[in-house]
Amino acid sequence: MRLRSFLPALLLPFALLLVGSDAHAQQPKAERGPFALTNARIQTITNGVIEDGTIVIEEDRITAVGENAPVPSGAQTFDLDGSTVYPGLIDAGTRLGLVEVGSLSETRDYSEVGEVTPHMQALTAINPSSVSIPVTRVNGVTSVIAEPSGGLMPGTAALIDLFGYTPAQMFREFEAVTLDFPDTGRRGPWDDRSQQQIEKEAEEAIQKLNDTWAQAALYAGIDSARAAGATDGQRPEYAPALEALAPVVRGDTPLIVKVDAASDITRAIEWAAEHDQTENVIFSGLAEGWRVADEIADAGIPCLVGPVLAVPARDADRYSKPYANAGLMREAGVELAIRSGEAENVRNLPYHAGFAATYGLGREQALRAVTIAPARILGVADEIGSIEEGKVANLFVADGDPFKTSTDVEHLFIKGRRVPLVNRQTELFEEYLDREPGLEGQPGEQSGGNAGGPTGSAEETTPETD
Repeated sequence: MRLRSFLPALLLPFALLLVGSDAHAQQPKAERGPFALTNARIQTITNGVIEDGTIVIEEDRITAVGENAPVPSGAQTFDLDGSTVYPGLIDAGTRLGLVEVGSLSETRDYSEVGEVTPHMQALTAINPSSVSIPVTRVNGVTSVIAEPSGGLMPGTAALIDLFGYTPAQMFREFEAVTLDFPDTGRRGPWDDRSQQQIEKEAEEAIQKLNDTWAQAALYAGIDSARAAGATDGQRPEYAPALEALAPVVRGDTPLIVKVDAASDITRAIEWAAEHDQTENVIFSGLAEGWRVADEIADAGIPCLVGPVLAVPARDADRYSKPYANAGLMREAGVELAIRSGEAENVRNLPYHAGFAATYGLGREQALRAVTIAPARILGVADEIGSIEEGKVANLFVADGDPFKTSTDVEHLFIKGRRVPLVNRQTELFEEYLDREPGLEGQPGEQSGGNAGGPTGSAEETTPETD
């Protein structure tokens, strides 16, 4: 009798689990092609605009683009009725996939213990199931740099496509060691250090950087000599940080230098020249890049600029300086792309580009700054960044300008797969757009259909299921 009396309580959680799984069905899977997008306005980026054309996608590639591109038999065809096809947007600096809840250390994987940890790989920490990834995709962002932060050399950043079940499936064949260049500015309004203390700490950081670089150069030299048979064949004592820096010293792996203040940018340019890294470095951030844009252009260093949606670096600057920064740098001749610097709000990349477009960069250059420009800077322009035959089919279809918040993305393709435009926010929107207001006359029911508020009963706040 006692066991029988316990059975309902034991079975209740399993019953609720079954009900829950009924109520929340598995999200739709990405579809495989071949696909044909017809009657499309095609923004190729590199070859102008095709006003009425067709794109054919087979496997993971674009196999045909043009006004009269033949549609293969058996292809799933989408008549776009004049909607515009854009190449997938590329965010050149994020923490997407490396953090879920900023206030929970257990979900933050972008920072490791230690000042010099270039051997820490962001790619291994990517969470392919991050809820922020589908949220980002619905705005047309298909690729991002996921970068570590914290410390002098916090790790190695990676370029990923926003589709895949494992980090390896998402990897887009670009990695770069990151360097947070020592700064001489204040870290925020709460920073009460004296200017003398700030400069002293910056000098100490520069010295640490130079010492580490010298050790890496020695390590790389010994290792290269061993590989060439000039030594007795013994490897230098294994040091993971130096092992990661050796290909950077040799110029085989890029170095992303994160730097913002004008004076620090000048010092970073000098440092790169002193260490023969001018052709290997990529600057990132550049909040005050506009102040020293001519110096950057003369050095020929490409830049990942942003966030654009930010406040001015100095109180005396106009509110619009962060918006105008990219345009002023471009006018000076700097090769640049735009980054959001975000984690969960990478979806706002189009609006970073839109503000830059409005405040001097221009729409065409802003569109390039989130497509082909980052692809070229990162060395993957033969694969992504524009709509061309033979390239990876990372693209999206929109009913208007992607820089406008009123625009909807209608179709999304990543690596040739048609990815469903479903995420946590669309599910909540659909749930509450046509919600069940609850049973009439139950305690806690309020006028205006707010029965599911804090005062409603549990029965009222649970939607009915079939």
